[in-house]
Amino acid sequence: MKEFVITEAKAETAILVALITPLQNERRTNEYLDELEFLATTAGAVTIKRFTQRVAGPSQVSYVGKGKLDEIRAFIQAEEDAEREVGMVIFDDELSAKQLRNIEQVLRVKILDRTSLILDIFAMRAQTANAKTQVELAQYRYMLPRLHRLWTHLERQGGGSGSGGGKGSVGLRGPGETQLEMDRRIILNRMSLLKQRLADIDRQKTTQRSNRGRLIRVALVGYTNVGKSTLMNLLSKSEVFAENKLFATLDTTVRKVIIENLPFLLSDTVGFIRKLPTDLIESFKSTLDEVREADLLVHVVDISHPDFEEQIKVVNKTLADLGCADKPQMILFNKIDAYTFVPKDEDDLTPATRENMSLPDLMKTWMAKMNGDCLFISARERENIDELKRALYDKVRELHVQKYPYNDFLYQNYDVDEKL
Repeated sequence: MKEFVITEAKAETAILVALITPLQNERRTNEYLDELEFLATTAGAVTIKRFTQRVAGPSQVSYVGKGKLDEIRAFIQAEEDAEREVGMVIFDDELSAKQLRNIEQVLRVKILDRTSLILDIFAMRAQTANAKTQVELAQYRYMLPRLHRLWTHLERQGGGSGSGGGKGSVGLRGPGETQLEMDRRIILNRMSLLKQRLADIDRQKTTQRSNRGRLIRVALVGYTNVGKSTLMNLLSKSEVFAENKLFATLDTTVRKVIIENLPFLLSDTVGFIRKLPTDLIESFKSTLDEVREADLLVHVVDISHPDFEEQIKVVNKTLADLGCADKPQMILFNKIDAYTFVPKDEDDLTPATRENMSLPDLMKTWMAKMNGDCLFISARERENIDELKRALYDKVRELHVQKYPYNDFLYQNYDVDEKL
């Protein structure tokens, strides 16, 4: 009798590459690489090596210098000699078609940049037809200017009669160029179809939002993986998917929440991230409309993250790009249960840094000036949730009176429980 042996699928291995520049010091580069590794892990890859190079700026030809590229190739060759395959090399910035082509010629393995990795994760995470359509459009937008590199091996092949090679010669275009033009037309036609589909979805969602009645809309916004979905589940007593991975939520989820006798709509939106591809922001317009149309933004921050202040800036910039910078907003520092710090030695007279501050000391800094617009909670441990509910009640009631002065919210019973 034949025995079948089931073996686990081996995760792809990855090498990460980033630059240290005058605008991005070594500490910041390492933080970006930590996030890039988290992205790779979310995509199912295992990071085995990191490479950094200190330069004035990225090379227009190959992102890193020739010497560093040769060093990476030598490491890949050594791994192959030891019968350990390197699955991919991931660069922390978006690469041009020229850079991709030159890097692939040297390294001879799969090359990804930060944008394509994020797009891959979005494609994995997309569950609904809406999200899948948005991701597909973003992928085509990314692919279109990079089509050229896919057909370079065919470009110089013979193309027909004649030997002049002038611009006016007919039949001198090789099969590579012909295929390139064909693929470009196919992609442009597909993009046009997807845009029309998203426009239809956008109209449907606009109608849905207009039918929700006179309820204040509150949107949870923030960096990816800060605990928005966990908080959503806690406040709405629902079961929105939450996971300790980046971009666990792509589809905006809307729930009706009632605090005391006051109903309002709460939406959980896609998380933001550094260098979020502009193609994604454009493609996810219908999803991000929940943010644009919200009456109150609750900016959730992971205070346990060592670089949470930089994450706040990223989110604020993205909100400004969406035209939402002037909306009423409160900031919610989550994960206080995971906050850690390193106390200074008594004989250390240097100024204290954020890493040396206890949570009570940190709360006395710029955060103290925000008064009721700043709260500290732990959604997982349910710390200070009653204080959050009181603050939300006061904010929503104030906004409701301003927006619907003649409407009595006490008797509204709108049924809203949808996933966009």
